[in-house]
Amino acid sequence: MELSHEILRQVVLPTAAFYTPPACNADGGAAEPAETCWQDSLLNPKNRVDSLDFPQNPSWRIDGCIAHGTQFYAIPLFLSPTQPHRVDVFIPNQSAVTVPAGLRSVLDLSTAFYTRDTGVTRQLGITRHIVRCLQHWTAHSKEAWQYSRFPFGSRIVFHNIPVNVRDARISIAPTYHLERQMLSTRQLEIVWQDEGVELPPAIDISELHYKAQPHDSVSVVERDGKTLIFKAIASHTKYLYHELRHLLLVPPHPNVIQRPLHLVTKKCGFGSKVAVLGFTLPYHQHGTVRDHIPFLALHSKITHNDEVKWARQLVAALRHLRRTCRTFYSDLRLDNILLSDSFDLIMVDFEQRGVWSEFAAPEINAIECMRQLAMDDELPDATRVKYADLLTQLLPCWESLVEGEEYTWPGGQHGYNVAWQCLDEDEQESCEVYMLGRVLWCLFEAQSAPQRAAIWTSYKSEPTVGFPAYTRTPHEMRRLIDWCTEGRVPTLSSYIVRAGSKLVLRDLEASGTSTPEDVRNKAKSFWTERVAESERWVRKRIENRKMNHRGFGFPNRPSLAVIDTFLEAYANKL
Repeated sequence: MELSHEILRQVVLPTAAFYTPPACNADGGAAEPAETCWQDSLLNPKNRVDSLDFPQNPSWRIDGCIAHGTQFYAIPLFLSPTQPHRVDVFIPNQSAVTVPAGLRSVLDLSTAFYTRDTGVTRQLGITRHIVRCLQHWTAHSKEAWQYSRFPFGSRIVFHNIPVNVRDARISIAPTYHLERQMLSTRQLEIVWQDEGVELPPAIDISELHYKAQPHDSVSVVERDGKTLIFKAIASHTKYLYHELRHLLLVPPHPNVIQRPLHLVTKKCGFGSKVAVLGFTLPYHQHGTVRDHIPFLALHSKITHNDEVKWARQLVAALRHLRRTCRTFYSDLRLDNILLSDSFDLIMVDFEQRGVWSEFAAPEINAIECMRQLAMDDELPDATRVKYADLLTQLLPCWESLVEGEEYTWPGGQHGYNVAWQCLDEDEQESCEVYMLGRVLWCLFEAQSAPQRAAIWTSYKSEPTVGFPAYTRTPHEMRRLIDWCTEGRVPTLSSYIVRAGSKLVLRDLEASGTSTPEDVRNKAKSFWTERVAESERWVRKRIENRKMNHRGFGFPNRPSLAVIDTFLEAYANKL
C-alpha cells in the first residue's frame, strides 16, 4: 500500500475503524483505472521530467520537509544574508489516484511522506523538482523578490506539480491572520503581570541571519557572529506563547534548556504593531541525542555508566519540573533531548502538544482517541457527538482548548492538551513515567526509537530491535523499564509496518505478499477494537470519578521519586 494522505484515515488514525472501501464492480472486484493512453503515458517524451539536476547557481535551498511530504523548508539564496521569515513551500496533496504511479516514483512522493532528514530530503526527486521550479519562478516573477516584505510565515503555494517547470503555477499566500494573532511585548507584560514573568530583551528579526532550518519550528541563525536557535511557529501561536511563558517561569536546571535569550520581534504590515514572533535559545551543535546513540554504541564511545548518568539526568529534570512548576512534560522522546558539549542531556520542547500514540501512555491514547473522533468532520454527526459528549463529561472546557489558534489567558494557563488536562497530577506523573520507560529502553538498547520502520518518519539509523524486546539491557534495568511501562498494549506498528515507501502487514513483510486490502482490513480490525476499548475505559473513568474513586485504570507504575532512588542505588553498585 503506497504511502499517501489517504492512508491517514484508512490506516493510521482511529477513523480507520469507520472506513468503508469504495464500491466494487459487478464482478466483485475493485474498479480498475482506465488504461493510460499515449497522450498521458510517461513513455511519451512530453510527459517526462527533463532533468532533476540542481541548477548550477540555485536561487533556493530546501532544508527539510514535513506534513507528510507537502511542506518544504525553503531558504532563498538569492537574497543572502536572509532573515528567517519562515516562508515555506506547500505542494498539493497528491494521491496515488491523481498522480500517475510513474511520476510518483520519479519524484519520490511516497518517500517524502516519511522523510525528515535534511540530507535525505535534498536527494528526493520532488525536492530537486521544487528547486528547479523555484529557479524559473524567481527568474521570471517579481513576487520572489518581495520575500522580505511578506508577512511572517507566508506560504509559497504550488497549485500543480507539472512535468515542465515552466508550467508550474506558483503564488504567494500572505499570512496576515498570523500576524494578527501575534502579541506585542507590552501585551505579554499585561497578560502575565501577575505571574512574575520577566521578559528577556527584544531584538528585531533583521538582526538574525539564516543558517539552516532543521525543523518546522526551529531555525539555526546567526547574530553578531554567534550561532543561536530561533524558535517560532507559523501557525497556532498559542503553543508558542505557552512555551515561552513556561520557559521563563522554570527555575534553572542543568538538564532543562535555559530561559530564552531574546524575544524576536517584527513590525507588522497593518496597524504598526511590533509583534513577538518567537525567541532565541542557546545552540547545541550536536542536536538531538536520538541520532547519536546508535553511532556511539556501535563504535564503543558510550559506556554503561553514561547510559545510567543520562537516565538519572532525565529523572532529575522531570522531578524538577514537578517540584518547581507543578506541571507535566507531555513530549518525552529522544527527538526532544539534546546532547550538550559536556556529554549531558538537555530537555527541550515545552509546547505540551504531546507525542504520537506509539510513544504515549495507553491512558492518554484512550482519551486522545475520543478527541480525534469527536473532531473529525468527515464522520457522521451522531458519531462525533457521541464522543464529544464523553469528552465533555471528562473535561467540560475541552472545546475551548482546541478552538482557534490564538493565545488565550487565563484559559490557556495550563496549555491546550485535552488528554493531559483530563488527568490529575498523580495520573499525569504515571503517564510521564510510561514515556520515560520507553526512552530508557532506547538508551539502554542504543536504539533511535522504540519501533522499527515507523509509518510517519524515518531515522538516520533505523532501530534494529523493537520495544519491548531486549538484547543488551541489564536485567535490573529491564525490570525497571517493564515496571515503568506496565499496562502497555500492542500498537498499530505491532501489525503494520513501513517497508520502503509502502505499508505492509508485519507477518507478511518477508514474503512480500501483503496487499493494500490486507493492510486496510487489519487497520480496521485494530482500530475497531481499540476505539471500543478506549470508549469503555473513558466511560468507566467517568463513573469512577462521579464516585470520587481516583486513580482508576492506572497500572501500579513507580513514581519519579522511586525511580530516582532505584537509579541511585543501581549507579552506586557500578
